[in-house]
Amino acid sequence: FPHHENEIAQSEGALGHAFVNVWMHNGFLNVDNEKMSKSLGNFFTIRDVLKAFDAETVRFFIVRSHYRSSLNYSDVHLNDAKGALKRLYTALQAVPPADVQIDWADPLAARFKAAMDEDFGTPEAVSVLFELASEVNRSGSAERSGLLKSLGALLGLLQTDPTAYLQAGAGLDEAAIQVQIQARADAKKAKNFAEADRIRNDLLAQGIVLKDSAAGTTWEAAQ
Repeated sequence: FPHHENEIAQSEGALGHAFVNVWMHNGFLNVDNEKMSKSLGNFFTIRDVLKAFDAETVRFFIVRSHYRSSLNYSDVHLNDAKGALKRLYTALQAVPPADVQIDWADPLAARFKAAMDEDFGTPEAVSVLFELASEVNRSGSAERSGLLKSLGALLGLLQTDPTAYLQAGAGLDEAAIQVQIQARADAKKAKNFAEADRIRNDLLAQGIVLKDSAAGTTWEAAQ
């Protein structure tokens, strides 16, 4: 008192409805291991962050740490979070998820729920998502992929189309990339592997990663 009451009064006066149901104090935000402050010149807003990183990556970066722990912001940590989130989306892309209802008796779902019930334990909940992704990759189960997507939804994650997420931010448009993929396929068919490698490397230099499989060649934006 009176900080919380003041914030609630201002917010409800401005919005005309109840502000929040739960109020939690988070840990300090550090920038490259220093406390964020205007005096140090390391102050920025969420709008600044969203110019460089998409909102889901920022959300994932936050929930990987416990809300009461200090959060150390840096581009390196955000890029690491982006790469980790892409691994989850890659599992969903490889095995399209079935539309499932969460069975809370399922061992992994039960662990997820127990973590969230224990003081909003998002780091443990996120670890469950990675275990599920590994299981999806091993089994190819659409039901397990569906559980991954459903549990992710409870954290506001994994609801974008996987291909759209993995290809977001590419420097070339889809048509131009497909032309290069076909040119590479033609080069490989002609056993001109040097040209095929050149095309792959040229696309990589432009932020495009090619992924070969038995089903053909797909692509995603480089991290």
